[in-house]
Amino acid sequence: MTKDMTTGSPMKNILRFCLPLMVGNLFQQFYNMADIIIVGRFVGKTALSAVGSVGSLNFLVIGSVIGLCTGFSVPVAQRFGAQDEKGLKKYVANITYVSVVLGVVLTLGAVLLTNPLLKLLNTPEDIYTDAYNYIIIIFAGIGATMFYNLLAALVRSLGDSRTPLYFLLFSSVLNIGLDILLITVFHMGVRGAAVATVVSQFISGVLCFIYVKRSFPVLHVTKETRAIDFSFIKNLLSNGLPMAMQFSITAIGSVMLQSCVNGLGADAIAAVTIGGKTQLMIVLPSETIGAAMTTYCGQNLGAGKYDRIKKGIGRGVILAACYTVIGMCVANFLGPYISQLFIDGSETTVIGLAQQYISMGSYFYLILSLLFLFRNSLQGLGYSAVAMFAGIFELVARAIMGFGFVNTLGYAAACVANPVAWVAADLFLIPAYFVMMKKVKKKLQIANGKLQIKER
Repeated sequence: MTKDMTTGSPMKNILRFCLPLMVGNLFQQFYNMADIIIVGRFVGKTALSAVGSVGSLNFLVIGSVIGLCTGFSVPVAQRFGAQDEKGLKKYVANITYVSVVLGVVLTLGAVLLTNPLLKLLNTPEDIYTDAYNYIIIIFAGIGATMFYNLLAALVRSLGDSRTPLYFLLFSSVLNIGLDILLITVFHMGVRGAAVATVVSQFISGVLCFIYVKRSFPVLHVTKETRAIDFSFIKNLLSNGLPMAMQFSITAIGSVMLQSCVNGLGADAIAAVTIGGKTQLMIVLPSETIGAAMTTYCGQNLGAGKYDRIKKGIGRGVILAACYTVIGMCVANFLGPYISQLFIDGSETTVIGLAQQYISMGSYFYLILSLLFLFRNSLQGLGYSAVAMFAGIFELVARAIMGFGFVNTLGYAAACVANPVAWVAADLFLIPAYFVMMKKVKKKLQIANGKLQIKER
């Protein structure tokens, strides 16, 4: 079901969009954490460390894919807000062509570079084989990841956050079931966890495609809209590539930091893995509020409603600030219990280190919430390249913390490395938001209630 976010209460629109997306993101985290939890419980701490040690590589490549898909959906949201169905369909056709080419290139590149990347990460010898066996399968399945995420992003651009949720729920349950089957019955170890992830994503993508084909005629490419249009492709790349690069830049900083953490030993690697996954779960509502702003801003830009864009972002800030208090309480009081989902309770050293990581990060949740919100708002407004520069600030901050402090001060520096990166990103992003909003106001020309958008 499509949802026009250009009318009605901004707060209600954002909340209505957020709630299914929040549940979906929660299951996305369970989906991503299933490998860690089941590997840690049934294979052991060494295997858990192996999977955790390539988490930044996973984010580097898979995050870039998700960024591409989200960026490609921004012009679709704008065309939907402008009620330009023909233009929307032309974008869908050209998204398909570009995605196939980029999917092949990314898969080949990631697979061929796996060994050099693991060496760059300073992966310890005792976990190297497991780390390679896990991540090479994940990389080989990039096509499946792109297939599902592209469909989900297109549907969300129409204001429907429920349909992707249903398929994500199915995929999460299937992934967990396959994890247990392949690891505990067929004893495939980390390979089983990776295969379960790829297979479940592919099946979910196929089912989502069938449903979209039946239920979303606005996304159907027709004979007159299927031609390759390089002006459309240019606009898609101008939105998608900066968002992919933003993920890549952020992930490169994480790779640098992970290479330093890998030098602290298996306990530290396991603790950062557990702490990072737990933190991702806790901040999901803030991330979801930010994600909602991409569609909200995109549609309202298409409709030429500047005041409504500004009002909606203000409501988003209020929601993010309110949740920050809840997130801090969850992190400090429930963090140890969440951590024990990943590893046996007898591993008290690892659990204690993980809680230290979670607690220290929780005091910066408001900074992170604002990062999510303003970055996604700029992306929805078509300023993906500007949002990307916030990632450069994160990259520099993580590199300084990793090579300058983790190697000398140890684990405590690793705990605050990401919060320092969030602060650095906001120092650029928040002023940039106000500058870009002034540009948006100048560029919007309203005639007869409809926006005239200059295609960049």
